[in-house]
Amino acid sequence: MIIQLQVWALFLIQEGGVSFDPADMWAQMGWMARFVVIALFVMSAWSIGVMIDRLIAFNAARAQSRAFAPAVAGALREGKLDEAIKIADRYKKSHLAKVVVAGLQEFQAHNQGDISGETIEASRRALERAEAIVQAELKRGVSALATIGSTAPFVGLFGTVVGIINAFQGIAAEKSTGLGAVAGGISEALVATAIGLFVAIPAVMVFNYFNSRLEAFNVEMGNSSSELIDYFIKRASRTSAKH
Repeated sequence: MIIQLQVWALFLIQEGGVSFDPADMWAQMGWMARFVVIALFVMSAWSIGVMIDRLIAFNAARAQSRAFAPAVAGALREGKLDEAIKIADRYKKSHLAKVVVAGLQEFQAHNQGDISGETIEASRRALERAEAIVQAELKRGVSALATIGSTAPFVGLFGTVVGIINAFQGIAAEKSTGLGAVAGGISEALVATAIGLFVAIPAVMVFNYFNSRLEAFNVEMGNSSSELIDYFIKRASRTSAKH
């Protein structure tokens, strides 16, 4: 019904030759409609900021992790744990490096020559803690996109309601049902709805995109942790065989 009302209103305004000059429309808006528009623009600016920040962070994490993985794998094959930690320290933005270095440091802190089950379990817990911390860092701000995407249409709908109320007030004030009495209020309604959708649609689309990338990062971190634990177990087996 709201969509039908908006289409009908747009048709009437076009028929009446009402100009859509933004400055003139802003001047005619009531304080409540202005508040709605300002709120939507703040939400839009916030979502754009989050999008840019997370895109930079995700791209840096992916690029550095691609360089980190083969480098650290070579150091671990040669049994150079100190070298592997130094390599991880060079890739500060890599999500894999942050997880792997936590496991390696915990392993070295507990390793006193013989690799015990307690050492491996401590390393596993360190990897799990690092994964949780990195996941929280990667998700920073992403939930705001979901909030903006879900609330912006309702904020716009609130502006629509305000505009329709103003339209009826114009009818009551001018004692007339002509286009001149309702055009201003209906314009406010259409503008608020359009801005609400303009803010919400990109936020929802980018939120879903970021979620898919976060899932991929989580899988990569889980696989790296599992492979590192397997490496520790194999290293413990070789150490036991030598003794």
